[in-house]
Amino acid sequence: MSTTLQGKVAVVTGAGAGLGAAYAVALAQAGAAVVVNDAVEAAARSTVEAVEAAGGRAVAVVAPVGSAETAQQLVDTALAEFGGFDVLVTNAGILRDKSLLKMSDDDFDAVLAVHVRGTFSCVRAAFASFKERGVAGRIVTIGSPTGQRGNFGQTNYAAAKAAIVGMVRTWALEMKKAQVTVNAVVPVAATAMTRTVPYFAAAVEAMDAGEPIPSFYRHDLGFGSPEDVAGLVVFLASDESAGISGQVLGAGGDRLQVWSHPEPVLTVHHEGGWDADTIAAQFGPTLRENLQSVGERFPELPADLVRPQA
Repeated sequence: MSTTLQGKVAVVTGAGAGLGAAYAVALAQAGAAVVVNDAVEAAARSTVEAVEAAGGRAVAVVAPVGSAETAQQLVDTALAEFGGFDVLVTNAGILRDKSLLKMSDDDFDAVLAVHVRGTFSCVRAAFASFKERGVAGRIVTIGSPTGQRGNFGQTNYAAAKAAIVGMVRTWALEMKKAQVTVNAVVPVAATAMTRTVPYFAAAVEAMDAGEPIPSFYRHDLGFGSPEDVAGLVVFLASDESAGISGQVLGAGGDRLQVWSHPEPVLTVHHEGGWDADTIAAQFGPTLRENLQSVGERFPELPADLVRPQA
């Protein structure tokens, strides 16, 4: 079986570099024509050239996502340039990392405007187009381990990525009748952000040297190149993924994952309800035995992969 997107038209936001560029190229290699969106013109043009060099068709739309106008422009461009629109990948995002007491209102609002409003407005425009034209479209949003587990210094980013997952679950219900699927991908890959993290230094060194990423990163950590994530995006964009919707799927290195939806891990009852004293006496000790972990948990690096910190 060969997964193909022949005859499909895809829009990828934030496709000027890194993961977004990898998604755009992979979609094109599978046969899709691609609308490449980025806020930076040179970056968008670079990805268009990469798609064309791989034998695909692409056009750039240079605009920041967030507004309804940009979202509609992306849909209209797909229809005008390629005569259709079947797939949306909402990858656009920014970072404004700071700890809570140092994070300004602008730091918080800017990240949510791109990630949350940008995803919302683009998905709304895409779904309207799919429904109007009777297209069983595919929508792939991009989450993050931070949105699933939290991360120090990323209040805004964690809120945004968690919000995207919440919207996906809701949209899956609303889009089911139209046979449009919507899922979230949680990528773990070498990007500009991970280049500065000492834990990933050996993996970045290998990539820069054109060498294979060490097996520890690929297998144990599920960490690889942006291209390692692109296969899942192509699958979710294809007809082969029919019926898969409302899911959160992890991808990185040699690993694929299905993230669980939140479910209670402990349920207890007390006749007449719970006051604070009863909770402290009867529930408190059990609660402490069932506390859930927060934050990412990385295994210890093998000695040969440890690099001195600058």
